[in-house]
Amino acid sequence: DPKVTASRPLQAYFYEVGVTGRDYETQWEKREELRHFGLRVVPEVVRVEGIDPVIGYLEKMETLRETLPFDTDGAVVKVDSIRLQRELGNISRSPRWAVAFKFPPEEAETTVKAIEVQVGRTGALTPVAKLEPVFVGGVTVSSATLHNMDEIERKDVRVGDRVFVRRAGDVIPEITKVLVHKRKGRLPKFKMPTRCPVCGAHVYREEGEATYRCSNASCPAQIKERIRHFASRGAMDIEGLGEKTVAQLVDRGLVHDFADLYSLDAATLAGLERMGEKSAQNLVEAIERSKKTTMRRFLYALGIRHVGEHVAGILAAHFASPRDLYEVTEEALEALPDIGPEVARSIHEFFTEPKNRQLIERLLAAGVQPKSETGRGRHRGAFAGLKVVLTGTLSSMTREAAKARIEEEGGRVTSSVSRNTDLVVAGPGAGSKLDKARQLGVPVIDEAEFLRRLGRA
Repeated sequence: DPKVTASRPLQAYFYEVGVTGRDYETQWEKREELRHFGLRVVPEVVRVEGIDPVIGYLEKMETLRETLPFDTDGAVVKVDSIRLQRELGNISRSPRWAVAFKFPPEEAETTVKAIEVQVGRTGALTPVAKLEPVFVGGVTVSSATLHNMDEIERKDVRVGDRVFVRRAGDVIPEITKVLVHKRKGRLPKFKMPTRCPVCGAHVYREEGEATYRCSNASCPAQIKERIRHFASRGAMDIEGLGEKTVAQLVDRGLVHDFADLYSLDAATLAGLERMGEKSAQNLVEAIERSKKTTMRRFLYALGIRHVGEHVAGILAAHFASPRDLYEVTEEALEALPDIGPEVARSIHEFFTEPKNRQLIERLLAAGVQPKSETGRGRHRGAFAGLKVVLTGTLSSMTREAAKARIEEEGGRVTSSVSRNTDLVVAGPGAGSKLDKARQLGVPVIDEAEFLRRLGRA
């Protein structure tokens, strides 16, 4: 609600300048120009020479963090020279010319009131500590993940214990220490349930694994999480199928698996809480649109253990149809790039399970048409065999959509420019990646040429 937003005293601090038609020699110069523009910059930033002053600054800021007019979990040390920044370049998730120094997370003491077990889409049982609410790291925390049974035993967490809790990375609540000296009496140790807390099925733990799992693939908890994953943006991309809608569909017995989604109609959906006729019709149309998908998205949507978007893409490049995976051997899967024994075993087990095959056949019968990416991707695609880097902004599609189209056309998107890069697609705002491509002589195309190659110009 923009009226609510307008009532909030929001402030922004600026630290970077994009393309302005001029070159800067240093990061400090950018900062001073921001200040000249009248934009707010963090006043505590300093420029120093040598590592000792850097360490001294970080130690000082750690003591001053509570006095700042905003929350912070650390400070960033940057190379000042823009020329050196370009020379150092970037790795997949961050630049080599900047490093984050994290302050120790704030801790608070509280009591473990209970330990509950949650069930995820793969059947994994995750213990969660329910805490006496405590304010830490800027928020009130009432629960903290305990990860698995090994973690509970290592920390010896028991119901009734006094504990220290923090937000890992100033985000995820976790218990850091049990105050054993404050333990009252002989508190019983926590034991993982032998039956699933949701469906009552047998719980098992594979040899060498820390995780306990529910053995029932039809467990309602698994079904809800699996359907949410199936509908997610990187999978079948069914807009409007959120957590609460999925919960209602499963709880009312309207949906038992993925295939049931394709038999839903607007009248049925309109009967759900907070679902009007227009929203119901929009969801039906979104479900219908999802029938036209790619093999990569379809395989990822199935929620096969160890199969993320990258592995799904590898499988899609070698198998034209889901049915082609029914009889594939573990050895054949291991021969594919980036697929090891554990992943191959998981894929093989999934496609040899009769119930999973029946589900796939029902999806195909419902009209789901995963488009083959084998022949086109490897042999005739516009970017077949090319390593492509995307930089800057594209006006016609999102970065995620552009990546998907390149992969559909046989290319592979990488995050940084090197001598092995075959092509750079540069839009407005392209920075150091474009500079490096020019230095290395890597071919660069703009958005218009990119669309032309895709046949959309």
